[in-house]
Order: sequence, then structure tokens, then C-alpha cells
Amino acid sequence: MNHHHTSPRYTPVAMALHWVLALAIIGAFGMGVYLSDLPFSPAKLKLINWHKWAGVTILLLSVARLLWRWTHRPPALPEAIRRAMPGWQMAAFHGTHHLMYLLFFVVPLAGWAYSSAKGFPIVWFGVLPLPDLVGKDEALAHTLKEVHEIAAFALMGLVALHVAAALKHQFVDRDGLIDRMRPGR
Repeated sequence: MNHHHTSPRYTPVAMALHWVLALAIIGAFGMGVYLSDLPFSPAKLKLINWHKWAGVTILLLSVARLLWRWTHRPPALPEAIRRAMPGWQMAAFHGTHHLMYLLFFVVPLAGWAYSSAKGFPIVWFGVLPLPDLVGKDEALAHTLKEVHEIAAFALMGLVALHVAAALKHQFVDRDGLIDRMRPGR
């Protein structure tokens, strides 16, 4: 079911998923960077669990966001903006969005698999035990940790590029493109 979306703005559900995911991803990334340099302690273990819970939540929200996008067509770029964008910008626009969506899944799944390979199960919010994605394997854990970290930094780079492009549209082009995703307008 692909609803045709004639409004120039995203739906309230799409906006909510965008902003909640944005805050959760930035928060989980910041927490991951912070806790990586902490000495082993009960406080570090608590933060690791919070980081894992955030990752699983981000994964579930990403599934919801992808399903919403598949069933609710996003608004088309306004014709004037589409005409004004050089081809490379349009390719960057689409490429950045596709890569971000891919990394919304790669980052938490690699983290979950890393935790599994280290032999540390994830109990979501301390209540729901999640299955291990792989068996315990130190060599695999090392590789998965690197994949998780590289993918997380790549995602943050794309987020920075996405924010920079939105700010360019708002303050340089002054084309109102950002209003499509801004709540309450």
C-alpha cells in the first residue's frame, strides 16, 4: 500500500521518526565514544548496557521508519528546487539518504553481533533477553567491533553532511526545503 503524498511536507509520523532517530543515533554515538575510553567499572558496564539498549531501540525504530517510508511516499522535491540542483547534488542527496538508511541497520546489527561474539548477551532494558546473532568467537568479535565502529563513524559523517546540506538550503539557498521536515510549521 503506497499512499500518494501530495503535501509538500512529510507526514507527522515520518517527522517524529526522523527526529527521534536523529536524537537517538547522535546520543548512542556520543555514549559509545565516551564509554570506549572509560576504565572497566560498574559505571562503564551500566553505560554499555544503555548503549546496547539504545542500539536495539534504534534498530526497531529504523524498521518502523523504513516500513513507513515504503507505505507512505515522501513528498517530491519542489520543482524549483529540483531544477536548481546540479546533477551531482541530486546524486549526493539520494546517495546520502540510501547510505544512511543502510547504516541505520548495519551499525546496530554489527554491535549486536559483536556483543554476541564476545559472549555478552543483550537483555533489552534488563527485561527481554535477545538471541545471540553469532556464537562466541574472539576473532570474529574483533572484526565485528571494527565494523561497528567504522560504520558508526561513517554514519556520523553522513549525518554531518545531511545537516550541512539542510543548513545550506535554509541559509544560503533560502528555498524553504527544511520546512518539509520541521514539525509544527
